[in-house]
Amino acid sequence: MESQLHPKLNHLLCLFILTLSFAHAQATTFGYCADVNYAVKVSGVEITPDPVARARPVTFKISAATGEAIYGGKWVIIVTYFGFVVHKEIHDFCEEVSCPVATGSFVVAHTQKLPAFAPPGTYTVEMTLKNEKNKPLTCITFNFKIGWGFLVSNI
Repeated sequence: MESQLHPKLNHLLCLFILTLSFAHAQATTFGYCADVNYAVKVSGVEITPDPVARARPVTFKISAATGEAIYGGKWVIIVTYFGFVVHKEIHDFCEEVSCPVATGSFVVAHTQKLPAFAPPGTYTVEMTLKNEKNKPLTCITFNFKIGWGFLVSNI
């Protein structure tokens, strides 16, 4: 009888491990901010962990491609919660990636620790990449969730 349960337990354990791995890094659905033919085409957004935990680091990884080299610019990131802007930041694009970015595919990853007081729920992010002349190269929006998990103190 033990030999019949053992394969089933192994199967359940494998399924459980697969489920955990997908919960920590999943592709996120995104959309463009406007119906514009942007010079930079985004192919994917990945958030790790997903859902996000308060007071813990979160990484946003954007996969994209460009038809022409990018020599400079900035990322403008706006975060809203129930339609209200709760966070805005601007980053030098060349501090996030090595410039110039050659024609073809590239990845931008940004890690940030979220505040401990951030309420759980769904947030919307708008990320705009502008060139050195302030012209939008791409603009995407996507959602992320902060889970209801317990806040762990760093004491």
